[in-house]
Amino acid sequence: MNNSLTQFLINYAPFVLLFAAGWFFGTRHERQHLAQLSIDEQALSHIIVSSERFYRPNIAANSQGELVLGSVVIGQDYFKMIIARVLSIFGKNLTTYETLLDRARREAIVRMRTEANAKGCNHIYGLRLEVTNVNQLGSMVEAIAYGTAVISTDRH
Repeated sequence: MNNSLTQFLINYAPFVLLFAAGWFFGTRHERQHLAQLSIDEQALSHIIVSSERFYRPNIAANSQGELVLGSVVIGQDYFKMIIARVLSIFGKNLTTYETLLDRARREAIVRMRTEANAKGCNHIYGLRLEVTNVNQLGSMVEAIAYGTAVISTDRH
């Protein structure tokens, strides 16, 4: 009996340890990324973003519309992928993918705002978001945010 327990530990302990390490570091990285996103969003909050297609802010006399773009590829950790696969068998809400998509969209918008800020613009209108799977497993998504950046005289 002791021999079978030893054999069981030899066979499955590395898998359990790697699984636990992946969960720990993946969760820690996701929390750090979300915290950094909050800081970046606060720092760029002076740039007004509107998704209205035909809205035109009061544009400054010397301003011309410029395309600004933010793009990011974010990967999901394998621990959450396994949980999502199990939940999908039962038809449950895949909250693990929701956080992945939320992080990707927010990061793309932050990068777009950063580009607008570098160009001296303070308003983005016509915001569009595109999100797609990079691989067939669904563990990586690419998010692209783009819009028209201008220097606006509006103060909100």
